[in-house]
Amino acid sequence: MRVGTDKIIIKNLEVFAKHGVYPEENSLGQKFIISADIFLDLQRAGKTDELEKTLDYGNVCHVMKSFAEKSMFKLIEAVAENLAEKLLIENPVINKIRLEIKKPWAPVAMHLETVAVEIERGRHTAYIALGSNIGDREGYLRFAVSELEKARGCSDLRVSGFINTAPYGYTQQDDFLNGCLALDTLLTPHELLELLQDIEAKAGRERSRLWGPRTLDLDIIFYDDIVISCDTLRIPHAEAHKRDFVLKPLSEIAPNKIHPAFGKTVKELLEALGSENGGSEHGHR
Repeated sequence: MRVGTDKIIIKNLEVFAKHGVYPEENSLGQKFIISADIFLDLQRAGKTDELEKTLDYGNVCHVMKSFAEKSMFKLIEAVAENLAEKLLIENPVINKIRLEIKKPWAPVAMHLETVAVEIERGRHTAYIALGSNIGDREGYLRFAVSELEKARGCSDLRVSGFINTAPYGYTQQDDFLNGCLALDTLLTPHELLELLQDIEAKAGRERSRLWGPRTLDLDIIFYDDIVISCDTLRIPHAEAHKRDFVLKPLSEIAPNKIHPAFGKTVKELLEALGSENGGSEHGHR
């Protein structure tokens, strides 16, 4: 996917809809004005002059109008959020969208031209490590992949092969089966974390012991190139660069992904780890 500043601009599409906090807004309706900056790769369309290589903005206008007219929300924030998600899910060619929803007849007791909200939403690439050492290990990893394929806002999964690794820390347990996957997602990092924890719970994950046995372990390794460090989430994963059971499967699907903190590719990190340890295998941490 070519990332750039190409965009299709839709300005001031007028619709009559029934969004609002007050009952009369929901029954009588009012005018709303929608504008969109839609970011996508327009180079192929420009070179070929073929409609199939771009986005049908006429259809997008119909979708926005129909969505606004047929749905009902209290807040224009909700109109914008749900419309942006719909357009991104239904049009994989869109990389990012900036939506503005104007409410010219906002019920405030003073003179103003309009009230508006503007949001920007887009696709992100996340890299997830998978592990299991209880029961049907491969079955649990396949379950995680299946759940992520079905999850709203997640798409285009690329899954590595699975490798067998010895346990680390608490060694009196069975070997782990590990893998990695990459996916495109509309979820924020914390929303993605919640989704992963929910999938772990569905698989019967219990957090009774540090480095202990688990039916399913799902960790966010990278999320685009962002760096997050808080009480509940750290991205990139703090130990990923030390773990060959993460780097090996990850190098299958993203060898040239650059670690945003170290400035090295996954392949380079794996090679450096092998050199430091004489090529020996690392256990599961």
